[in-house]
Formats: sequence, structure tokens, C-alpha cells
Amino acid sequence: MRRRTFLRLSAGAITVTSAGVVATEPSGAFAAPSTSGTPHHDAQQRVVVAADGSGDFVSVQAAIDASAGGDVVIGVRPGVYHGQVVVPAGKPGITLYGLGRRPRDVVIADDRANGTPKPDGGTWGTTGSASVTIDGAGFRARNLTFANLFDEAAHPEITNRQAVAVLTRADRVEFRDVRFLGNQDTLYVNSADAATIARAYFRDCYVEGDVDFIFGRATAVFERCRVHSLDRASTPAGYVTAPSTSITNPHGLLFTRTRFTSDAPDGSVFLGRPWHPSNDPAAIGQTVIRESYIGAHIGATAWSDFGTWPWRDARFAEFRNYGPGAIVSADRPQLTHAEAAAATPAAFLRGTDGWAPDLCK
Repeated sequence: MRRRTFLRLSAGAITVTSAGVVATEPSGAFAAPSTSGTPHHDAQQRVVVAADGSGDFVSVQAAIDASAGGDVVIGVRPGVYHGQVVVPAGKPGITLYGLGRRPRDVVIADDRANGTPKPDGGTWGTTGSASVTIDGAGFRARNLTFANLFDEAAHPEITNRQAVAVLTRADRVEFRDVRFLGNQDTLYVNSADAATIARAYFRDCYVEGDVDFIFGRATAVFERCRVHSLDRASTPAGYVTAPSTSITNPHGLLFTRTRFTSDAPDGSVFLGRPWHPSNDPAAIGQTVIRESYIGAHIGATAWSDFGTWPWRDARFAEFRNYGPGAIVSADRPQLTHAEAAAATPAAFLRGTDGWAPDLCK
């Protein structure tokens, strides 16, 4: 399995080996670009997180806890910030902005898995394993990295290895120039409950993992991203998506102008399989991939059954993809031109309130 080069783990310590040095304004006065596409308002709250104590807070969670929500920009100086982060539903409108030169310069991470024991007994479960949980509507992140550093090789005693880097359950969340790092279940795009639709938009992002590493029931659009499958040295090497979209939701996962790459052998990875949580028959997952590059790691049969649930009953489709893994066959359903005209980022994200994030213009 490929090891990530941006972190070095040594004797239990985590250090950044490629962090940049960035000059910022004094604490509380940095000039982060607006993530909404409009100038800053005077009422906007801006604070700085710095692990060395040079900012307003030394941890991301402390900055979130101190905020009242609304229009808050939390600038995070370069470093690794270890520990779980939760953005509660009562604090909407929070933006996390990395103050490094590159997304890799600011890392927000934790290292627990589904099967990791809890201090008070039991285990964390998949949801509880998340390094970052986002319940606050209108959350935005830019120019940073979210990671779950759970080391599978170091914990052979843990068999439930789902380890989430980010769990989103809020509506109208946006990510730009953000990296999501993990192995199994890296990015969990979900909603508050099966009857609720939550929308998420990802632009110019990087997501890596091996098994079901983009999954959940949310409506999520990935535009101009890179989706990278790690090689876990097994057969199959992995599955990219595991949507659990409710049959009542016409919009699940959409990838457009995205690159699907891998370290795994040719033909060893599936684009997805249908996840039915608790064997819910109404979870008819949707993954649509259009006008994207697909590497040779994806074989002629790109979709897989999930246990007894057949992939052909799910809503899987492609349109005008290219690359060595973009094979058009009976096992690779394609959108018609009429269907493709309706399967756009704007159509997926619009909802009943006409949401159109600036990032997709």
C-alpha cells in the first residue's frame, strides 16, 4: 500500500515534513479570500488557529466552540492538528481556511477506526471514527487537508477498519482545494436522516482511499477533482463509491471533469457498489460519472454487487468518459444525451431553494 509523503510517523509522534512557511497578518486580522465569491462584510468574524500559541486559539475545536456561528472564518496556520473536530448543527456558516501555501500545509486529523476501543467501553463505530464531523449548515473549507491516520498494519487485532476522515450531515456544504486522506470509508457524505436531503459540493479536491472511500446518501457533486484508489494488495483492490441514495432522491453522487487514478494493478478496482444500510431496500444508490478520465485500474466490468444486492438495480451510469479504463460495453451503462443534459452540477445542487454555490460557476 502506498504511504503518504506529507506526514512522517515516528515513535508515535506526528510531524510535518513538507510544510510551507506563510506570512500572515496579526492574530484575528488575516485577509483570507472570501469563500463566498463576495467581499468580506464588516460583521464577519475572523480568528486564527495556531498550534504554537501565536493565534487566537491553539486548536480548531476551541475556535469552533468559541464561535457563535453565522459568518465565521477560522484561519488555520500550517501544522498538524490532531484530535476529533465537530461542527455542531447549532453553528452554521463556519469556514475553515488553511493559511499555508498548499492544502498539505494544514492537516486536521485523528486516528481511530470503527473497531477502535472507546475509553468507556465498546468501540467507536464507523460514524464515531470520523476525524471531522460536520452538522452545521453552510460549512465551507478551503486549502487544507482532512485525514484519518488509522494504521491498519499496526492494529491487526482490529478487524472493523472503517476509518472516516470527514463525515458531512449538513446541507449546503462546500469544499475547494481540499484533500481527504484515509483508507476504507475516507469520505462519508450523508444527511441527518434518510428522509432528509443534504447537498455537498467539491471542487478541485483530492480524495484517496481503497474500500468504499466515497459513500453515503447525500447529494454530492465532485467537479475537477482527483479520486485516487490506493493499492491494498488484495483482490479486488477496492471500490471507489458506495452510494446509499434514497429512492425518493433523484440526485446522488455526481463526478464531472474528474480524474480517477490509482496505484493498484490494472482492472483491480470497481467504480462502485450499492450500499443498503441495515438492508434498507429503499436505498437505491446513484453514482454518475461524466466527462472524466478513468485509469486502467478500472476493468471492463466497473460496478460490483454488494452482498446480495445487485449493482444492476442501482443507478450507476457514465457519459463520455475517456482513458484506458473508460470502456463502453453492456456492463457499463451510459446516459443518453437527454439524461446527460439533466445530470449537471447545477441540477443536482439546485434543490427547492435554488442553491447555486459560486464555486461551480
